[in-house]
Amino acid sequence: MIMRSGQQLLLPANPVFIGFSLIVALLLDMLPLGRVPWMPDFLALALVFWAVHQPLRVGIGLAFLFGLIMDVHQASLLGQHALSYTALSFFAAMIHRRLLWFTVPSQALQVLPMFAVAHGLELLIRMLGGGIFPGWIMLLAPLAESLLWPVVSVLLLAPQRRAPDRDENRPL
Repeated sequence: MIMRSGQQLLLPANPVFIGFSLIVALLLDMLPLGRVPWMPDFLALALVFWAVHQPLRVGIGLAFLFGLIMDVHQASLLGQHALSYTALSFFAAMIHRRLLWFTVPSQALQVLPMFAVAHGLELLIRMLGGGIFPGWIMLLAPLAESLLWPVVSVLLLAPQRRAPDRDENRPL
């Protein structure tokens, strides 16, 4: 793959670190803070990040599994989060090559519609199941997730970054 000029060469992602980051995101979503509509979905954010950066390791099946776990944990309609996370993973895998050409702040703008569609799917399924409307403040959740994208990018790519090499004889 041809890299953007100025883009740093990354080490391969450790599968243990990927799994650890997804479990941490799941636990952050399971914190008993009360589920407020504007709270960002950390698991969705981590799933999209890894589906963009490692689409062969984190895909639709894993997103569906984590969605079912979240459905059971929140005692919501079975499949509500599963469908949302699956759609997010599909769209992330669909645009991952194009998305990596942008800078990180531009990537945040590119993933905002994906997060909005995912929250819209969750809302639609909740409403069809007889749930109550959480209010218009729920529109802040995709915005918060998009604003967290640069932070997540720095944190999750940190173990893959190469140390600056001072050897003039090796280009890598």
